[in-house]
Amino acid sequence: MIICVRLRDGAALPDLLGVARDLSPVVQALPPDTALVDVAGAERYFGQDAAGIASVLRVRALAYAGADCALGVAATPLLARMAARQAAYGATVTVAEGPREPAAFLAPKPVTALPGVGTATARTLRAYGLGTVGKAAGVPLATLQRLLGVRAGREVYEKAHGIDRTKVVPDAGSHGIAAERSFPHDELDPGAHHRALLSAAGELGARLRDHDQACRSLTLVVRYADGSATVRTRALPEATAHSPDLTATAYRMLDALGLQRARVRAFSLRAEALVAADRVTRQLTFDPADDRSRRLEETADRVRARFGPSAIGPGALAA
Repeated sequence: MIICVRLRDGAALPDLLGVARDLSPVVQALPPDTALVDVAGAERYFGQDAAGIASVLRVRALAYAGADCALGVAATPLLARMAARQAAYGATVTVAEGPREPAAFLAPKPVTALPGVGTATARTLRAYGLGTVGKAAGVPLATLQRLLGVRAGREVYEKAHGIDRTKVVPDAGSHGIAAERSFPHDELDPGAHHRALLSAAGELGARLRDHDQACRSLTLVVRYADGSATVRTRALPEATAHSPDLTATAYRMLDALGLQRARVRAFSLRAEALVAADRVTRQLTFDPADDRSRRLEETADRVRARFGPSAIGPGALAA
């Protein structure tokens, strides 16, 4: 069984991981504020089922890490994460094992609740009357593939049936760098959304360059006022630590979501698939603006190294 822990405050994630590893060695961080814990081997050791271990974890997280959290318990990471999103802080939602319980849990949920189902896919499914997971699960695989394409159709079919082949991978979350930007209130302004991503991408780029690294993919997490979240990952054309490239990719991911008056609580941007900077090759370009941008970036890095991280930055972020 898998426990998914969703923190109210992502800053407590390192402390939570330490608490979770006291209960099971199989712990995977999902920054900025989530962790998966595989307790299959811990149930016999502690003499409790997964729900009981989740209760212990919740109490210890609050006592030792000061972390308020919501927990989901299920047989797979997919179901556990969906259960944790449904749970209120301080509570646990459990999806029991069995042939019928996962289907009963999934059936009434909108298709957008399935990880990886975005606005365009959901729009197509709703156009054919498949707006809930239960209705999508009742459609043959071949039909979904005709509607969505071979790969996307299979993914929706398997997720709608609760099929999840992923495993909890210990320390998988350590191979990346994350930056989070939260708002003091539910933010509807698209301009504020873009400024938050500009700031986060700038921080990621500076940290990557400071550590002589580059990333090959970006993950964007958008958290909404109701506690739900959207996660999108995009591979980069080439590994980079160039802040304008990271910003442009983040903007494209956000724009692809097609948010309309969305009440956004926070953004998290994560650089993943890190490689050493000296192993990165860059496509040659005859664009002088790109060369100027990179020279300015090098100069800005030197200024920040001498006078502090807030000494220089994009004009759009000036107070």
